[in-house]
Amino acid sequence: MTARAGSSSSSAAVGAGGRDSRLGPLIITLFALYARGEQDWLSVASVIRLMADLGVEGQAVRSAVSRLKRRGVLHGERRGGVAGYAVSEGTLEVLAEGDVRIFERSRAAADDGWLVVVFSVPESERDRRHALRTALTRLGFGTAAPGVWVAPGILAEETRRTLRRLELTPYVDVFTGDHFAFGDLSAKVRAWWDLDELAALYTDFLARYRPVSERAATGAVPPREAFGIHLPMLTEWRRLPYRDPGLPLSLLPPGWEGETAGALFADLDRTLREPAREHALAVIHSRA
Repeated sequence: MTARAGSSSSSAAVGAGGRDSRLGPLIITLFALYARGEQDWLSVASVIRLMADLGVEGQAVRSAVSRLKRRGVLHGERRGGVAGYAVSEGTLEVLAEGDVRIFERSRAAADDGWLVVVFSVPESERDRRHALRTALTRLGFGTAAPGVWVAPGILAEETRRTLRRLELTPYVDVFTGDHFAFGDLSAKVRAWWDLDELAALYTDFLARYRPVSERAATGAVPPREAFGIHLPMLTEWRRLPYRDPGLPLSLLPPGWEGETAGALFADLDRTLREPAREHALAVIHSRA
């Protein structure tokens, strides 16, 4: 696979022949960015052409889409005699929630308090237990003890909506409050969340995209190249606001690079979004 200028991150993301597990997230990002403005649908041809701009072969795209269809993320649908893929209703809800987390991410203050989820799931419903743990992990909760998960209080409403949407409310109790005692809360936060791993992810993002930002700052990036950078960049970034629930800076290690990485992401998104969209829509609306 030959990497195009400015799109080395996309080549790394899809791996050999697109078999890497991150090809699915790239396609989800494609639909999140462009299908929702096109009645939640994209033609097969446009998806294959746009993914080809990232160096992904058509067969790899079809295989990845088939997996997304089996998961209920997309479904096949013909419109005007044209074969395409539509976004499922449940996926649209998840994408809307993701927009808030990714583009309007908040940082908790020390006095925002904490959200504590306590759950108990019968042994006979292991699938529900797995779904609950997965949901809390995606929301950014840390584990304080077996069956006891904690997050900044600013996630209360998002947590309530998510647990209701997934029909997990019968298994949980949710509390809000302050850390009253005992011990050093900063040390506990380090135990509840893997801050070293999170810091490494931010460092990697900065190393990967600072050079891109410097190039973009020197002048306009052509639409096709902007698309080749923006889609993988957003795919790389969108997992980070879920791993980092917006913990108070006062409880994080000094010089926390999550703030710097967030500023870099916002700058790149602002610079690349429109030219990338220009290219994507030209392909989507092409009759070729």
